[in-house]
Amino acid sequence: MKFRPALVLLLALVTATCASAQSAADLGAGSTGRKAASWPLTSTTSEAQAAQLSARFLTRFHYDAQPLDDAMSARIYTAYFKLLDSEKVFFTQVDMAKFAPLKTQLDDAIWNQDLSAPFSVFNLYVQRAVERMTYARGLLKQGFDFSVDENYTFDRDHADWPKDQAELDKLWRQRTKNDWLRLKLAGKNDDDIRKTLDKRYAGYIERVKQLDGEDAFQTFMTAYAETTDPHTDYLGPRAAENFDIQMKLSLEGIGAQLQARDDYTMIFTLVPGGPAIKSGKLKAGDRIVAVGQGDSGPMTDVIGWRLDDVVNRIRGKKDTTVRLEILPADAGLDGKHEIVTLVRKKVSIEDSAAKKKVIDIKDGDVTRKIGVIELPSFYSDFGARSEGDKDFKSATRDVAKLLGELKTAGVQGVVVDLRNNGGGSLAEANSLTGLFIDKGPVVQVRDSKGQVEVQGDDDPGMAWSGPLAVLVNRGTASASEIFSAAIQDYHRGLIVGEPTFGKGTVQNLVDLDRFSQSDSEKPQLGELKMTIQEFFRINGGSTQLKGVTPDIAFPKNGDDKDFGESTYDNALKWTQIPPADYQPVANLNAYLPQLVQLHDQRAAKSPAWKLMLDELAQYKTMRAKTSISLNFATREAERKQQDAIQSDFRARHKAIDGTDATLGDDQSSLDDGLNANERSLKSELKQESEAKKAKDVQLNETAHILFDAVGLVKADPKLAGEVLPYGGKFSATAAVAPPAAAPIAH
Repeated sequence: MKFRPALVLLLALVTATCASAQSAADLGAGSTGRKAASWPLTSTTSEAQAAQLSARFLTRFHYDAQPLDDAMSARIYTAYFKLLDSEKVFFTQVDMAKFAPLKTQLDDAIWNQDLSAPFSVFNLYVQRAVERMTYARGLLKQGFDFSVDENYTFDRDHADWPKDQAELDKLWRQRTKNDWLRLKLAGKNDDDIRKTLDKRYAGYIERVKQLDGEDAFQTFMTAYAETTDPHTDYLGPRAAENFDIQMKLSLEGIGAQLQARDDYTMIFTLVPGGPAIKSGKLKAGDRIVAVGQGDSGPMTDVIGWRLDDVVNRIRGKKDTTVRLEILPADAGLDGKHEIVTLVRKKVSIEDSAAKKKVIDIKDGDVTRKIGVIELPSFYSDFGARSEGDKDFKSATRDVAKLLGELKTAGVQGVVVDLRNNGGGSLAEANSLTGLFIDKGPVVQVRDSKGQVEVQGDDDPGMAWSGPLAVLVNRGTASASEIFSAAIQDYHRGLIVGEPTFGKGTVQNLVDLDRFSQSDSEKPQLGELKMTIQEFFRINGGSTQLKGVTPDIAFPKNGDDKDFGESTYDNALKWTQIPPADYQPVANLNAYLPQLVQLHDQRAAKSPAWKLMLDELAQYKTMRAKTSISLNFATREAERKQQDAIQSDFRARHKAIDGTDATLGDDQSSLDDGLNANERSLKSELKQESEAKKAKDVQLNETAHILFDAVGLVKADPKLAGEVLPYGGKFSATAAVAPPAAAPIAH
């Protein structure tokens, strides 16, 4: 799936009601405590070199290599403006007419190492964003007439760019009016609304002024990379570092999750076992006002800095010292500051690692323990492994250990929860499958020359040989689909849930600095995540576009229309190849009707399942809306109707699991008109806690389906012999060594 961490700030600004203020001449004024980027932004020699190097690789070694010519330039042009102005709220048709010649010039810009054209577009985007937010702030002074009947079309995916300045002003008046109305409906008075929105828009102004040349280059190169196929990406130095952290689930720092709040960088949570929590001197809500290196280095004021710049100051090599000047959470703005000295350590990001739990499922007089392994990604610390670190982080190693603990706990079945697992290491998908099969092929990989390699598990024995189910949804992608498809093709376990994402390609990371002519040890050029192969199921089919179809289907949430491989215009077509030489361990098809019937009967009687269906229906209804009234009386009536629906949902949740949780902030809870960072930290943490305590209806039902399967096995000795090859040898280190290139099915 896509991963573009360096664009998080930019896209958050572009896709919400965002941007910023003042003319281009004023952009250099900067934000408090931090020097702003020099305007206008210009590309560096390293960036121009990185662009040309990327083009050389993409036009020669990509799985579906395409020339960088005028035709590709036109596609890059479209992708670039979609990234910058997807809602068409910054540029006008007049602007676009001036940009039109660039449609055939962006290829020349890359080959000639002259990026002035794409940078000039980015500079104008920032200027337009600044002007628009200035205009919005001006509207706050006069207020709005909510007795007028008018509608605001907020879904502008298929809209045209505004014709001229007058039409753009009308659009932004409606956007700002809607922001005001949302707060008004939530019970805020006019003075509070004006104050909240002015602060919000001023914050957008400061963040836009902090966009720099790396942001501009990252955006342009993302447009080029993703034009070749949806999963090829360019990762600038900042993005490459974050991608590396995601893959190995560790970093060297203090172990704190940070959040931008107003002009401050605030501690949101502390990582268990990290230096920050061990010190006992830091807590959620503390604000970092300055950072110093070593025991005596000067303190640098970081108030008003962008979050990733503060993070880079705090991260550093293991066993080095960093000093933080803190404004405590319970102190006012004029409160006494404190200095906290910490020694950086290697910190594991356990929240993103595999986890286990046991669910007791009772049906009549029978109770069975069902183990659950939640796996958020197929991670692996290839660097630590190659260096001989015996404790290197690996999804397969972690899952093998958890399976051993579940066996000790006496579970009778295991559910592997891969919902929203977007993939990761191809080698990990292969080796993790080996924990559940005796030995044999797992996946077939075809390169650009058409050569097919069969990869599989050569180690006899299994870490878990008992009943197995895999829970999937639309967010289950790539490496997760390799695992799910292999389990399904072997009939080793049941696949339960929604049809998966449909990504069937493999990417490899190319470190562009290896080809640089610079002697600098600091990363300059970034990395290219490039599609080099396509993978196929062992039955010869592909997950590309089609994904993995569950054996037992749960209701779709409706996101498949705009989320998934099939939604990309430039996705590779579905193909198939001959099957690999493998032998299914059973034929589950004969028993699926019984399991489906038991599931349907249980779902029909379940209050929790019925509530989930009602929430999904409400979510789909709200998602289908593309416009909204700006008349107060009309919106107030709609809100009362929504309030009644949400009150019913909350009451039903309370009766079922004792929580106030609903399906999700952006799906079913009532709109308070605030952005996430405008709510109190206490309310955010409470909401997060409630969500974790809420009953997971789909997981519990999957465990119950596996309960039924265990019952069928026990009732039919022949089924037990055919379906589940019990007695496999347990191996806590049943991992296959990754290839040197460490391909990513991400």
